[in-house]
Amino acid sequence: MYSESISYGICTICIYYCLSILRLLQVNDGFPFSIALSWKPDAQNNDTQQTVVFPKGNVIPSSKALTFYRASTFAVDVVNVDANDAQVEPKISTYTVGPFQSSNGEKAKVKVKVRLNIHGIISIESATMLEEEEVEVPVSATNEAQKEATKMDTDDTPNDPASGTDVNMQESKGATDTAEGAENGAPTSEEKSVPMDTDVKAEPSKKKVKKTNVPVSELVYGALGAADLNKAVEKEYEMALQDRVMEETKEKKNAVEAYVYDMRNKLYDKYNDFVTPEDKEGLIANLQEVEDWLYEDGEDETKGVYIAKFEELKKIGDPIEARFKEWEIRDSAVSQLVYCINSFREAALSNDQKFEHIDLSEKQKVINECSEAEAWLGEKKQQQDALPKHANPVLLAADLKKKAEALDRFCKPIMTKPKPAPKPQTPPPTETQAPEPQTPEQQQSNGENSAGEPTGDQAAEEPAAEQMETDKPEGAADATS
Repeated sequence: MYSESISYGICTICIYYCLSILRLLQVNDGFPFSIALSWKPDAQNNDTQQTVVFPKGNVIPSSKALTFYRASTFAVDVVNVDANDAQVEPKISTYTVGPFQSSNGEKAKVKVKVRLNIHGIISIESATMLEEEEVEVPVSATNEAQKEATKMDTDDTPNDPASGTDVNMQESKGATDTAEGAENGAPTSEEKSVPMDTDVKAEPSKKKVKKTNVPVSELVYGALGAADLNKAVEKEYEMALQDRVMEETKEKKNAVEAYVYDMRNKLYDKYNDFVTPEDKEGLIANLQEVEDWLYEDGEDETKGVYIAKFEELKKIGDPIEARFKEWEIRDSAVSQLVYCINSFREAALSNDQKFEHIDLSEKQKVINECSEAEAWLGEKKQQQDALPKHANPVLLAADLKKKAEALDRFCKPIMTKPKPAPKPQTPPPTETQAPEPQTPEQQQSNGENSAGEPTGDQAAEEPAAEQMETDKPEGAADATS
């Protein structure tokens, strides 16, 4: 099989390289055996008939259709024609087509589709029963076209839009005859019969093919039955589950072994100051005991036993690891809180113009909050510095982070308060001087001057208000003067 694949690939490559001088070729796979179908002509005759459906070298995939005339269920065998060895069964499979029943009681025409798929497996994909039925069909479109052509020859108005159907044509023609009779003074004939489309003639019955799917059952020789196949599938699932449990068990065992080696090395290195000497010796002894158990009695234990051992060791080692991690990240958390306190305090005490709009009382609240946070940090830090490294810490990085977040939530809205928008400036009101009282002589002289020569404004407005010359405002005299 390996050499065959190599040969196939080499031939394909050679063909592609020769495309420049040869015409384009198509590569097809051929089936190496001759496959035939055999069946019995009827129930009374035991003689079998056989025909080769897929000869040797037939292209795959391929499909063939065979037609049988049967009155009831029948069987078709798939046979290997080239099976000359006595140890090889020539029959590959048997397909039972049916049940089915013809509507007229005679032998039915059954069309069977045989398929050779790309994997070289032969199967009957489907079976269809074909029956011919007589159906009465109304007047065809050709007869209607002939009627329209005949009526168009006798009609006086061939372009009449009412000539789409036979009924409309007859009615329009009758109306024309009536109108002509009225003009000539002749009486209209009421006895004329108008042909209607209700007299539809039926053509001779036509045959229609009715297709009915027929069930097909398969029996493959040498294959597992349905029950055995289901048992094999269930067994496969069980084996897959066992493999998964074994993998998980192996992972838990490796986790216990890795924890023993890692913790023992760290106890002598970076965890040395974070555990008391007594606890250190006890934990090392426990780790050695677990290591010995892994290579002796615990070599082949269940997954649950390894999980229990792992949790037992972590119950002792986790507090030591937690003290080391707190010590490692405490300085950075303290620096972050100190930076937050100093930043808000400097902003509250600053005389910068961007903080001038904030009330002094609000700034004092920020200063007080920063002082409280600083006092809490100093107290906790003093307590923590007095403890040894192997003691449980009182100043945790999580508490420092919460304190910094609380201070930020309180101070940030105050110190980032936006400046109020400036009020729009209104121009100061202009003072108008009251007119001085005039004597009757001055009023009379001003009236004469204004009546004789109108001012520039009045001259511009004169066309629009000629009828209102007498209605002048009182201030006109002052403008003229």
